[in-house]
Amino acid sequence: MDRKSYPSDLSDAEWQEIESYIPPPLTGGRPVEHTRREIVNGIRYVLRTGCGWEYLPHDFPPWPTVYDYFRQWSRSGLWEQLNQNLREKVRQKAGRANSPSAAIIDSQSVKTTEKGG
Repeated sequence: MDRKSYPSDLSDAEWQEIESYIPPPLTGGRPVEHTRREIVNGIRYVLRTGCGWEYLPHDFPPWPTVYDYFRQWSRSGLWEQLNQNLREKVRQKAGRANSPSAAIIDSQSVKTTEKGG
């Protein structure tokens, strides 16, 4: 990484934890210009700050590249799978079952009119 880090950047330990879930570059075609870690850092920056993709700072890979990978990985289910696997690891580490055994559903009350029917 040839830039100053942002608070949203992955630590080395975090990257080691998720690296195996991120698909490697395809063989053939154009050479890889940006590391997968920098692409994930760009995605995290946008999600953490809430800025638009086109406002991604210039020291990240170009925003269309970062956005394209975000969409590809979203459509493939990568983020859901990653979240599920990390949640299970955290629960195991805490001595709990992989999946919760109960859930709480909360709903807001909806105001109704005084008029019936």
